[in-house]
Amino acid sequence: MKEMVTLNRKEQKRLVVLNQMEKGKMIGREAAEVLDLSLRHVRRILAVYRKEGAAALAHGNRGRKPHNALDESGRKQILDLGQRTYAGCNNQHFTELLAEREGITLSRSSVRCILLKAGIRSPRKRRPPKHCSRRERYPQEGMLLQTDGSRHDWLEGRGPWLTLVGAVDDTTGKTPYALFREQEDAQGYFLLLHQIVTSHGIPMALYHDRHGIFERSKSEPESLEEQLEGKRKPTQFGRLMEELGITSISSRSPQARGRIERLWGTFQDRLVSELRLAGARTIDEANQLLRDFLPRHNQKFAIPAAQPDSAYRQPKEGFTHDEVFCFKYYRTVGSDNVVHFGEHRLQILPTNGRLSYARARVEVHERLDGSLAV
Repeated sequence: MKEMVTLNRKEQKRLVVLNQMEKGKMIGREAAEVLDLSLRHVRRILAVYRKEGAAALAHGNRGRKPHNALDESGRKQILDLGQRTYAGCNNQHFTELLAEREGITLSRSSVRCILLKAGIRSPRKRRPPKHCSRRERYPQEGMLLQTDGSRHDWLEGRGPWLTLVGAVDDTTGKTPYALFREQEDAQGYFLLLHQIVTSHGIPMALYHDRHGIFERSKSEPESLEEQLEGKRKPTQFGRLMEELGITSISSRSPQARGRIERLWGTFQDRLVSELRLAGARTIDEANQLLRDFLPRHNQKFAIPAAQPDSAYRQPKEGFTHDEVFCFKYYRTVGSDNVVHFGEHRLQILPTNGRLSYARARVEVHERLDGSLAV
């Protein structure tokens, strides 16, 4: 075994989950969903971890290009054939035609990945999904939060329509936080997650729909920079989840997010009545009542977790909320040491012995309170 092992954020998360499995606090199926891996792969890395320890989690080929990687000219040739000569063929048939007629031998999965990155899907329709069965709750609080926004006439005509943005814990059914917004927007989810991290900790996974706030549409064209890097950039909220080490899980239907959907049904009954009784007419009045409503709701409807220990993770020492919970943009400093950001002009003064930042690449932070930092 190595005397010193360096693990990245992804590998550290795997280590935490594997330790939970070793203690009997998590089963393989739950670990597979939290790590976004197959059950078979989880069992494989667990077996190696038991044999070699944490060193087994560090990939031996990290930073090395695979010897069998397809070069860019080969990718372009496959894309050109798939769009022109063999347009309309399904992935399996196209793979066979490449081997038979073009002398290009690749696996079906490799061909499929190349086509999908270019936005080309197989024309063959998949089999209909199997019958859905009820999923068991996770055993520990904080392992999975379901989040969503509910657009509704919460004030019953006394004020504008509002969107309630909230989250529900999959284990206990608690609502750790919720807030009213004028629209379902990224800042609302930033505020939601910021309050959850501050009051409870960092959850292990977040279950959400396919809204553009969480992930970019596959139909959206890639930028030149993304094409050169070979991967799509995440959304602002997706970047936030990556920095916090939260697994992002997308659902394909509202039925898959049954707990949060049932929560909205309860709120549209009970919370609407309490807003009416309080005579709330504005978004501020609604949020003020909501802060009093949530503890009472959780006390009445929450259930105990199968395992009492919490899976929420506390931020590391030195964690700065303002540098994480903000919108980040890249800009190039002008020759006059000024950064242009929308209608704002940000002057950068000499610091740390550096007189000029002209032509430097900087990161502009737009914080939740509206302030800017470079």
